[in-house]
Amino acid sequence: MNSSGPTYPLASLYVGDLHPDVTEAMLYQKFSPAGPIISIRVCRDIITRRSLGYAYINFQQPADAECALDTMNYDLIKGRPIRIMWSQRDPGLRKSGVGNIFIKNMDESIDNKALYDTFSTFGNILSCKVVSDEKGSKGYGFVHFETQEAANRAIETMNGMLLNDKKVFVGHFKSRKEREMESGSKASKFTNVYIKNFGEDLQKSNDTLRKVFGTINRHS
Repeated sequence: MNSSGPTYPLASLYVGDLHPDVTEAMLYQKFSPAGPIISIRVCRDIITRRSLGYAYINFQQPADAECALDTMNYDLIKGRPIRIMWSQRDPGLRKSGVGNIFIKNMDESIDNKALYDTFSTFGNILSCKVVSDEKGSKGYGFVHFETQEAANRAIETMNGMLLNDKKVFVGHFKSRKEREMESGSKASKFTNVYIKNFGEDLQKSNDTLRKVFGTINRHS
């Protein structure tokens, strides 16, 4: 049995927020000082072959990958800060919600690095991102911790704290399905209905409408 098999995923890094012109050769030059590299792949569009803005780097040793993550995260390549995370190839882990927290009401000056530095004190971070557009930060972001315990510590400590003079909300991340279920439960409490296109007989009297629809509750 190949003893390196079980540790291979731990030696794989995701590198995101790449400039479109960044190549495998540039990444090799940047990351090879951390240790021997097995492979580097910049992900590209199948048709146009343009970079999708992220890459995967596989080191021989997990310790070397960890060194690269700790020392090179948010370094500049072609003028852009790169974002390094452990590569999570298990979609179940990414979608489980375990260890995920949501931060909002952040000052616009807080970037990915500042968010990472703030929350890394609570435990190992698998991924960290401030949501932004062409105008800059949108004031919220996400941090995915390795354990739920670390996420709980971050929430208990940081929720309601001031970050750059703004009180932030920190809570458990809720998936789209969870949010839809919550909104659905609220909608179920809504009891008004809208009726149109009824005949002239009903238009003349509210009492007639009450008689028609008043029987619904008794029959249900």
